[in-house]
Amino acid sequence: MTKTEREKMLAGELYLGFDPELVALRRQTQEQLYEFNHARPAELEVRRSVVRSLFHTIGPNFEITPPFFCDYGSHIRAGKNLYLNANCTILDCNWVTLGDNVLLAPNVQIYAAYHPTDPAVRLTGLELAAPITIGSNVWIGGGAIVCPGVTIGDNTTIGAGSVVTKSIPANVVAVGNPCRVIRNI
Repeated sequence: MTKTEREKMLAGELYLGFDPELVALRRQTQEQLYEFNHARPAELEVRRSVVRSLFHTIGPNFEITPPFFCDYGSHIRAGKNLYLNANCTILDCNWVTLGDNVLLAPNVQIYAAYHPTDPAVRLTGLELAAPITIGSNVWIGGGAIVCPGVTIGDNTTIGAGSVVTKSIPANVVAVGNPCRVIRNI
């Protein structure tokens, strides 16, 4: 049985990002994000409704400060007490899992998507994506970037401006480019 491009994408296999189904899903998401990002501050329930319909799952007590950006939304699983500050971007071309009590400062970028490093393959239009898991009670500082395939353990703090290229264990403070553990907590 032949896999769809979306099935390949979620399986971490090479896929065509300009597949008509994926393009249609991204356009639908952009419509929803436009509604979310342009809702008046008094229209909090409009924003909450958009997020509930956009995300695969989201727990109670969440706040997302606009603007917010994502590719699909339907590949984001979030626990309770989620806070995303302004200008957060989640490229959810594969599963992005956010545990309970996750705090993302402004301009945090979470990238499940990436491109082949071989230029010949990249020129074919094929893309890749790897899942990202962020544990519970995690705080990610402003401007940090989380790269494809990374896991961040529970109770961890990632410093502002960090570039997380490899998984970070639980119960640590990690900072830098590339991000590295500087102390246990």
